[in-house]
Amino acid sequence: MDEALAEVQALIGEFRRSLVLVPLRDGGVMTGDQAGLRWIFAFTDTDTLTAFAQSRGEGGEWSFRRVYGARLLDETLAEIDVPCGVAVDIGSEGAFLLPPAKGIVPDGVAVTEESEGASS
Repeated sequence: MDEALAEVQALIGEFRRSLVLVPLRDGGVMTGDQAGLRWIFAFTDTDTLTAFAQSRGEGGEWSFRRVYGARLLDETLAEIDVPCGVAVDIGSEGAFLLPPAKGIVPDGVAVTEESEGASS
């Protein structure tokens, strides 16, 4: 197995087993749109969440829920009706993205070449 692929799979596995903080907004999880995709924001600790809130000029006291990464990927993403990934610790040095790709999200909500062509 390619070393880079093994690192990505290890990162996804660690995320799936971890509790993350998901900010709440307007009765649901907080998302942002970029490049035709929706991203759910998730944070590994309250300091990173607070820093992100402050960087947006929105104070540092956001409501959030704790959820396992697996539940976020397998259940929450399936409820969103547009291509959606997870932006983890956005705005920090340790930030990373989990795009809506096969092997990361359930196949039914993954973006594929066919689904990209169908939406054009």
